[in-house]
Amino acid sequence: MSTDGRDHAGTDAEPPAGELSYTAASRELDGIVEFFEKSEVDVDQLVARLERATAIVDELDRRIRRTRAQVEELVPKLEAVGRAADEGRPGPEDPGPAGAGDEDEDEDEGEGDVEGEQLPF
Repeated sequence: MSTDGRDHAGTDAEPPAGELSYTAASRELDGIVEFFEKSEVDVDQLVARLERATAIVDELDRRIRRTRAQVEELVPKLEAVGRAADEGRPGPEDPGPAGAGDEDEDEDEGEGDVEGEQLPF
């Protein structure tokens, strides 16, 4: 921490909250809280640190909401794949009865594959 009590050289040198990784943002928030707990803070520093903390919290909240929406979109797709597997229907990686489709097995290789398996959606 510098002599003015900031974790960085100052707000001008700090990257925007949106450019921080989630871990870096969380660590910076922890540092701001620690700063308030350990220091006598002048009003200018208080305002600057609170503004920075607010920007970081807003950004992390936005990321969490976006991630939650992505998970809510993917879960039904994964559940459908699971139901299909439970019902014994062939999935994209299961060509059906033995021998069916073996002759052109490598034809679609590489398109949408994840370690050799095609994604079901």
